[in-house]
Amino acid sequence: MKTSLFFSSRRHALLSAVLAVAALSPDVSLAQAPWPAKAVRIVVPYAPGGANDILARVVAEKLAPALGQPVMVENKPGAGAAVGTEFVVKAAPDGYTLLMAASGPIVFNPALVSKLAYNPITDLAPISLAGTFPMILAVHEASSAKNFNDLVAQSKANADKTNYSYPSASFQLVMELVKAKSGLKALNVPYQGSAPSINAVLTQEVQMTLIDSGPIAALVKSGKLRALAVTSEQRLASYPQVPTLKEQGIDLAVNFWSGLLAPAGTPAPIIKRLQEEVARIMALPDVAERMAKLDIRPVGGSSADFARTIAAEIPLWKQVAKDNNIKPE
Repeated sequence: MKTSLFFSSRRHALLSAVLAVAALSPDVSLAQAPWPAKAVRIVVPYAPGGANDILARVVAEKLAPALGQPVMVENKPGAGAAVGTEFVVKAAPDGYTLLMAASGPIVFNPALVSKLAYNPITDLAPISLAGTFPMILAVHEASSAKNFNDLVAQSKANADKTNYSYPSASFQLVMELVKAKSGLKALNVPYQGSAPSINAVLTQEVQMTLIDSGPIAALVKSGKLRALAVTSEQRLASYPQVPTLKEQGIDLAVNFWSGLLAPAGTPAPIIKRLQEEVARIMALPDVAERMAKLDIRPVGGSSADFARTIAAEIPLWKQVAKDNNIKPE
């Protein structure tokens, strides 16, 4: 009887020790917890309707049946996308709150915001790029510039009378890089949003604008604006007549992007599962067809590739800002 009690006590003590270790170990407890056991939320740090929002909704629609749980999109715009981004950074790293962010809050804000409330490298875990989208440089229909090199030549001859509009500081940084690579001479004129920036060209307050393709598509097709260049590696299906910068001798290709991220500390198995699902979704034929109409190139790359993109672009845009005396605010 004493021997039986001894072994029973030992088994009880051993079981208690194992349970205690499991309770203290986040890896063990999270690995045992089913995921997802409830709805997943994708936060979009912009107002509804833009390319980033559209990508989030496409991913959510296709992700929900794969996970067996609802996937909701929640828009939290404000402060150059910092509001929604900070919200996700502060969320529990449990795979239930994700961020669909464009380049702005991740790689441009570090160059443009003096006291950023989050660190894109240490506070967020990259899951996957979802899509990339280029910008278009456009002029008024009455402009005598028929291609980008014409515009460069004219700007050099009239440097003090040539200017460009842009809807946000992210576009300004890209335009300043275009200027540095091409020799284009133009003063920057900021506007609040895409519509006022485009209207400034229509009313000939400025000579050109750099903008994503969606807001100017109808104006280019109607002939009211003339697109001189796209910033992508290849021509866009929607604008087959518009050459890339590279085709016009400018060694530059630059795109904005959108990607899915999670709070730092989110378990690796959850990151891996989400990355695999995003890659699957962005490769679906119906998704590719829908993205093509929006001039978005589906990506779905690895988490490591996404992390390398972020790590490379933050110092790039910081340097562009420094070179052009663009002070963080």
